[in-house]
Amino acid sequence: MTANVNPIHYNAARFLISADKLSQCPDDSGAEVAFAGRSNAGKSSAINALTNNSKLARTSKTPGRTQLINFFDLNIEGLRLVDLPGYGYAKVPIAMKEHWQKHLDQYLQQRASLKGVVLVMDIRHPMKEFDLMMVEWCQSTHVPLHVLLTKADKLKRGPAQSTVLSLRKELTALLGDKVTIQSFSALKRTGIDTLSARLDEWLSQGCDKYEEESEES
Repeated sequence: MTANVNPIHYNAARFLISADKLSQCPDDSGAEVAFAGRSNAGKSSAINALTNNSKLARTSKTPGRTQLINFFDLNIEGLRLVDLPGYGYAKVPIAMKEHWQKHLDQYLQQRASLKGVVLVMDIRHPMKEFDLMMVEWCQSTHVPLHVLLTKADKLKRGPAQSTVLSLRKELTALLGDKVTIQSFSALKRTGIDTLSARLDEWLSQGCDKYEEESEES
């Protein structure tokens, strides 16, 4: 396969469907990468920066607005990005939070087309309770994890690099070569190339149709 024959264009991403539970998700075929993160980590802003579309994923000054599993098609059939519900500061009833937790767990445990998880953390406040839960889930299921340390523009270069190195050491001890880590700033648009390269690797290796098209070209 020649990966750059049919490149994935993230700026071609378009909304596909929102799902309240696993049974409402698209057919479990092809390949998809899910973005997860606490409600105030900058997940929607990261997706919008990646796709160069400020309106693709909902952003709000009120954290926790993403209450459904949102799917986005890419330019190659069968490839998708997924925006998972945020947790942490959402001012919603406990019953709703429990509902999210149940269906998020089902998605992560049962979704065969899931090829990797991008865990979005605020670089100033990494490894909170939800983050640790996601790391442990990836450890138990062997699903690859890419940690996106957002809002890097809020720190000077030295402290930002120190956080990346420290977290890389910590998580590599747990996940080995199944984890990668980078800094990212949606505001400054830094780190987009590194993120897209990681997604290319996961999506192109996980979708037979992509591989067939590349081989035929």
